[in-house]
Amino acid sequence: MDPLGHTPDPGAVPNAGTATRDIADVAAVEVITTAAVHLMSAAAVKCGLAEEDSAEHLDLDEARKLITALAALVTAAAPDIGNQHARSLRDGLRSLQLAFREASVVPDEPGEGPGEKYTGSVV
Repeated sequence: MDPLGHTPDPGAVPNAGTATRDIADVAAVEVITTAAVHLMSAAAVKCGLAEEDSAEHLDLDEARKLITALAALVTAAAPDIGNQHARSLRDGLRSLQLAFREASVVPDEPGEGPGEKYTGSVV
């Protein structure tokens, strides 16, 4: 099912015109929050927060990149997406930043953690 609630026909060939029209119907705030949720999910897995085999997926270098990208997106988009959406994204971002610090063997200095150049120190 796509973000608009459509169930694709498995045998159908994608039509560029339909895809363009479908994406045109999606509000910018939905596109931004969807991208943020994807970044959050990937960062959570890379921080070892997956339900199973968390150690297998732990990759703090990748997590740092994802969290920094998320912080930049949330910080830049916050004035445009409104406080209701920005607050929950900021909460999720902060949780990931703290999880990263907890998983890291060598702690970053305050203000030097992933995304902290955009958000300020989380400790």
